[in-house]
Amino acid sequence: MADTTNAEKPISVHSLVFRSLKRTHDLFVANQNTPVLPDETANSISRKIKAKDQYGTVLTLPKGMKPHVKNTAETNETTTAEAKSMFCFVHKILIFLIFLSLDDDTSNNNDEETVNESLTTTNADGSTTASPMSNALVLASKPQQTSNQLQALVSRKPASVMPKPQWHAPWKLMRVISGHLGWVRCVDVEPANEWFVTGAADRVIKIWDLASGTLKLSLTGHVSTVRGVAVSTRQPYLFSAGEDKQVKCWDLECNKVIRHYHGHLSAVYALSLHPTLDILVSCGRDSVARVWDMRTKAQIHCLTGHTNTVADVKTQAADPEVVTGSHDSTIRYWDLVAGRTYCTLTHHKKSVRALAIHPKWHAMASASPDNIKQWKFPKGEFIQNLSGHNAIVNALAVNADNVLVSGADNGSLNFWDWKTGYNFQRLQTIPQPGSIDPEMGVYAMTFDHSGSRLITCEADKTIKIYKEDETATEQTHPVDWAPNIFKRKRF
Repeated sequence: MADTTNAEKPISVHSLVFRSLKRTHDLFVANQNTPVLPDETANSISRKIKAKDQYGTVLTLPKGMKPHVKNTAETNETTTAEAKSMFCFVHKILIFLIFLSLDDDTSNNNDEETVNESLTTTNADGSTTASPMSNALVLASKPQQTSNQLQALVSRKPASVMPKPQWHAPWKLMRVISGHLGWVRCVDVEPANEWFVTGAADRVIKIWDLASGTLKLSLTGHVSTVRGVAVSTRQPYLFSAGEDKQVKCWDLECNKVIRHYHGHLSAVYALSLHPTLDILVSCGRDSVARVWDMRTKAQIHCLTGHTNTVADVKTQAADPEVVTGSHDSTIRYWDLVAGRTYCTLTHHKKSVRALAIHPKWHAMASASPDNIKQWKFPKGEFIQNLSGHNAIVNALAVNADNVLVSGADNGSLNFWDWKTGYNFQRLQTIPQPGSIDPEMGVYAMTFDHSGSRLITCEADKTIKIYKEDETATEQTHPVDWAPNIFKRKRF
């Protein structure tokens, strides 16, 4: 048998590592503080490469062009001549200041003669020549400004002052329409501005005449609360969505349902029609927004990203084409072609329940219990906060005259000037007789296409129409505003 007593014992990894460290220490510890000698050749090559890279186009002058650098002798002569002329000039200024201190009480004419005498120079032949007066002498004769005056001249950033808001006529209640048997949850106006449609918790869709407020038509088909209605501007179609997970398309020529859009897994809370494409977008409690082809009933996109109920959705022709607000307190801008988010706004601290797009400005507003915020499209830049509506805001509406209206759960209506964020009017809705105080909530609102009528849907089962007070003027209802300096919140 082989002798195993003389076999080498295995060396542990720990020992091998420390051996390697010792070798490294012995190799480099001796000269670790020795500085590296400069390599002139390498430095010269580096300078040439850098010069050629940065100044290569002007290193070699074209033929016939002389360099602008003067010789050393010429430069020294020029410097000496400039120093002599500067010394003479300073000497003249000193003489002039001495004469000013001696003759303060003399007339202006005597001052001019003194200046001329002090500025005369004697030539080599004995004749005198008057040297021209410098602007520096005129500036030196003026009194010096105090430090306070100099500080006043320093440009300072002006204080942030709220601009004067535009005057808007106050709004007043014009008509109360009753007919629904449940909370009225949604409203939309027909493109010709002749009638409007509402949906309610009684599962009925009703069409009303806008001028008279009379009922024209009732549509039944939903088996739960109707939460969203939209009238198409391109076809004679009406779209509705409800808590029964259904999205329906109604043909208004025969008043029947002609299409169903299946796909939502829970209640549908809002819908919106694209203004230029045959596309329908709906959103709801399943935390997604679904994009439907209006004609084929096919789902084009399922816009996922929100982590809670999507409460409202808006569409427009410009970017972003789809905007959603959710109970996860975020607002998302969607790329309709790619079907994904390209901007997420996280400024709100509580659930976003309502959105409104300005009909003229490329901007929007969002409502939450913490604040109403204004945003600029397409990148979502924050504009300003509209603070003061201390309630759960369920609805927003804005017209072309820069009037923004917010409606809340407690029945309060706040009217704002869009540009300045000034709250120029506050109204409290009055529940119809037989209703209890908690039934004062405002759930939906919209302006008609002229912007002169405001339609609100309320919890007392009524629809209220507001209009501007025609008798009001800037004298009878002045703007209660003072240009106070304020500190605007960042978010």
